Amino acid sequence: MRVFAIGDLHMPGGMDKPMGVFGAHWDDHITQISKAWLESITSEDIVLIPGDLSWAMHLDDAIKDLQIIHELPGTKLILRGNHDYWWTSISKLRSKIPSSFIALQNDSVKIGEFCFTGTRGWLCPGSASYTESTDGKIYRRELMRLELSLGKASDELRKICMLHFPPFSESNKTTGFTNLMEQYGVEQAVYAHLHGKSCVNTFNGMLNGVNYTLCSCDCIGFVPKLICESN
Repeated sequence: MRVFAIGDLHMPGGMDKPMGVFGAHWDDHITQISKAWLESITSEDIVLIPGDLSWAMHLDDAIKDLQIIHELPGTKLILRGNHDYWWTSISKLRSKIPSSFIALQNDSVKIGEFCFTGTRGWLCPGSASYTESTDGKIYRRELMRLELSLGKASDELRKICMLHFPPFSESNKTTGFTNLMEQYGVEQAVYAHLHGKSCVNTFNGMLNGVNYTLCSCDCIGFVPKLICESN
């Protein structure tokens, strides 16, 4: 069993939002992703998709996008991104998503020797656009949600954490998110949200025992990135 990650698929969801406006490399990007996916991922593998799956505003429209990914091999673990407006009631979502998907929200998921945790995250203190009056309450709420998820993880399994937002500010300093992941013994953490030039200086690599990977699809060339594999 191997664990891959790819975030920010930004599928159309019935909306007129062609991603090619962000550069020619986005042209027909779902076909690019599907081709690379089929070349590397098997039915035994797990694919983490940390948010911004679809531009859809309603669940039924997003399901049409998810069905395309469902046809690709592997188990897909998803969580909500800041543009996933179709993600409302978790019980309704879980009753409708295709069978190869598992939605993560305020809980953890055990598969083999791994335990998957995570939350959406938010802007961190120290970020250029962070303001305490606007973002502080949301930031602290997301910390609570991450701790709730981590608290439900088994200490006997290898912990992998998904966030949509980066767990750092632009200066890549530690935050409440990184502190919690260190405290709970997370082995691997993946995050997305960033695109284009924002991908260049963000942190990838080992920090205080946690290995961080940015996996926004354009930042990894629209090829699912191998994170780890079972022993």
